[in-house]
Amino acid sequence: MAESRDRAALSADELQQLADKINHWGRELGFQQTGITDTDLSASEARLLDWLDQGFHGEMEWMQRHGALRTRPQELVPGTLRIISVRMDYLPPAGCDPQSVLDDPVLGYVSRYALGRDYHKIMRKRLQKLAEKIQLEIGPFGYRAFVDSAPVQEKALAEKAGLGWAGKHSNVINQRAGSWFFLGELFTDLPLPLSAPADNHCGSCQACIDICPTGAIVAPYRVDARLCISYLTIEHAGAIPFELREPMGNRIYGCDDCQLVCPWNRFARPSAEQDYSPRNDLDAPQLLSLFQWDEETFLKRTEGSPLRRMGHQRWLRNIAVALGNAPADETIIYALEKKMEAASELLREHLTWSLTRQRRRQKK
Repeated sequence: MAESRDRAALSADELQQLADKINHWGRELGFQQTGITDTDLSASEARLLDWLDQGFHGEMEWMQRHGALRTRPQELVPGTLRIISVRMDYLPPAGCDPQSVLDDPVLGYVSRYALGRDYHKIMRKRLQKLAEKIQLEIGPFGYRAFVDSAPVQEKALAEKAGLGWAGKHSNVINQRAGSWFFLGELFTDLPLPLSAPADNHCGSCQACIDICPTGAIVAPYRVDARLCISYLTIEHAGAIPFELREPMGNRIYGCDDCQLVCPWNRFARPSAEQDYSPRNDLDAPQLLSLFQWDEETFLKRTEGSPLRRMGHQRWLRNIAVALGNAPADETIIYALEKKMEAASELLREHLTWSLTRQRRRQKK
């Protein structure tokens, strides 16, 4: 954290005025909401450690490695007193209806957050600009910006900062904006006034639990990542478990089912950020067309996109599973057979599974 001057020079009234200005500047920079919280996450620490002890994090070993550091911001960035939490809506301003894509097995479904530019760079630049505005107002102060880039318990911070509550699917829900938004944080050494936390409004609703294709929401507010399609398609590097392949359907990158059925998302509005508009027709792509992308094409088409981090092998693996779930088609069978010629051991196993399913359907 950068060196800062004595904060005692700012009165309570000045700090409140600064907090009001931060909220205003945040909106100017494209954040739909800002909130301020302290560093006390002791209430969520026990839940996190229990979740890790259950092994629900799967292969995400960095979750285990950092452990309680996630719930102790003052240890992650010494000197931190307050955290400015921000939300930025990402529902694409254009593109095909998500449900219509899920209902068409020859199309591939890409999570709506990944259709446009990578949000990490967009939000980090905006948070830096927010810090610069604060600095122009009060002089140098200590800060550090995060956008899903360090062991930060961003959802717990967002709850405490009043941006929403963690729903039964674990995503943060805002009463007036639903859950289609990104989160970011600005750790500061400023003793700013705190925002009021949001109340939980899930009630008896369990639509997200009921809709989950793989039963990954094992209990309200508890997700087993090892069963989650988002984890399987993005984070998981190995073979997808046999029993989870059919439930994946045509989801090739992430899964939005729990958000699509959440009643609070009727209040969600399309993002004003053109950077989140769909690229390369990924809002409703033909599976066979995507399957033809070689690694060079994949890297070119996913430049500046969240999709690139999955790599070409996982991309092909996921599409192969989706093709195995598609209706019987000679063209699909030919494409799967053709891909066998230079396939890795991992990809070959998934191709074999899909070919078996395609040929079985063909005989019926």
